[in-house]
Amino acid sequence: MAPPVIGIDLGTTYSAVARLDENGRPETLNNAEGDKLTPSVLLFDDNNVIVGKEALKAIATDASHVAMCMKRELGQRFFRQELEGRHYPPEALQAWVLNKLRLDTSKIVGPFEKAVITVPAYFDEVRRKATQDAGYIAGLDVLDIINEPTAAAIAYGHQQGILDDMLSRNRPMRLLVYDLGGGTFDITIMEIASGAFVALATDGDVRLGGQDWDQRLVDFVADDFLKQFGVDPREDPNTAGRLWRDCEDAKRTLSARSKTTIPCDYQGHASRTEVTREQFEKLTADLLNRTSFTTRQTLQAAGLTWDDIDRILLVGGSTRMPAVVDLLQQMSGKEPDTSIAADEVVAHGAALRAGILMQNDTGERPRFNIKNVNSHSLGVVAVDPATKRPRNAILIPRNTPLPVSAKRTFKTQKDGQNSVLVQIVEGESATPDHCVQVGRCSVRDLPPELPAETPIEVRFHYEENGRLQIKVAVADAKKEIRHEINRENSLTREQLNTWRRFISGAST
Repeated sequence: MAPPVIGIDLGTTYSAVARLDENGRPETLNNAEGDKLTPSVLLFDDNNVIVGKEALKAIATDASHVAMCMKRELGQRFFRQELEGRHYPPEALQAWVLNKLRLDTSKIVGPFEKAVITVPAYFDEVRRKATQDAGYIAGLDVLDIINEPTAAAIAYGHQQGILDDMLSRNRPMRLLVYDLGGGTFDITIMEIASGAFVALATDGDVRLGGQDWDQRLVDFVADDFLKQFGVDPREDPNTAGRLWRDCEDAKRTLSARSKTTIPCDYQGHASRTEVTREQFEKLTADLLNRTSFTTRQTLQAAGLTWDDIDRILLVGGSTRMPAVVDLLQQMSGKEPDTSIAADEVVAHGAALRAGILMQNDTGERPRFNIKNVNSHSLGVVAVDPATKRPRNAILIPRNTPLPVSAKRTFKTQKDGQNSVLVQIVEGESATPDHCVQVGRCSVRDLPPELPAETPIEVRFHYEENGRLQIKVAVADAKKEIRHEINRENSLTREQLNTWRRFISGAST
């Protein structure tokens, strides 16, 4: 029997799993509770870690034991919140979510290890590595890390039969994928040609999502409560948790109705605050404007105008807010496409990507291929010879088609230098401190008595999934050296294996 083909949308607020059926069509799988979506929430209950719906409910009664939005913390050494007296790495918390998804899915398709996991297109290399590590801890063999907007475009193209129709079209079809999830925002412009999905440009914000809209409602109601009674309901974690759940529900209500009422009870006081859709949209106008600015920037980076865009694809549950549709209509003069299930399409695309990779393993010719671009420039910290100050020497500019290799030559700074430190950064600023520190590697035991300004060649190979390999060659050295990047906040192999045994029980 062929192994199951699995794709996982590991979301900030909700996650989903899809597989390909016997006819090669993606379908979303229910979790153990019978739901298609699993809240990406953990409850630490003494010696047990509960994942999903029950954990989400506990935000109203045991908020200090609940972990949410771990995805936003990826790339940090520890999760921001202490849980039962312990600080956890975000990768481990994400792994508990993935482990539940793996176990629930195994009950339907049988045991499996191989899967494709999605990430925001704007995730940097550090966060992609952390996601891959979370998959490993959860007992998964991560076939690929694929961008969420790319996955959505693949699923849309498959559902609409666009790949088959391309043979009769005179030019490629261009999609603008507007992906506003619970915790992150992405914009990607995709071109679909015969047998290929090609990303032209991408941008986004890893700290902008539906939870920010929720928080505006929380603050609005809490401030009103404070004015009435002189006490702040946000001071108590459980009260704040109940208020957040009511505000999240109110946000959804305001997508269907023009007004709603949000209750709040604290220290013997009770209020019911009425909020209209117009008020809500004013409270959050600046958040929406941030997505508008990023959308225009991405369109410009792709060298296109709205006339060049064939369809606007809405992805992520937060795109159900009427203001999102209105914004895109005003910007583009086009009606956004809502024909796909915004919460499921990313997992479907991941499953289709997994199917392609499994075909490659069997030697079959894939039905389509994918070409992505990098969302951040990659460079090396070097000393500017004129100012003697460190600067970001970019090797791979943002929106470069992947995979790609690049090299650049630097020079040693003094006679007899016996080692070289290569610091890798991601970002657009010339100042390294304003960029994300990817990691560093050291080249030691250089040939003796090297003169100053000896050439050092640094080579990057950036994979399609946004993972980086680095090689360093020094003049007069006998061989080229390939290096592992030492990441400041990443778990070591030993730590990964320890967490893997603890969370998933998988062997290493």
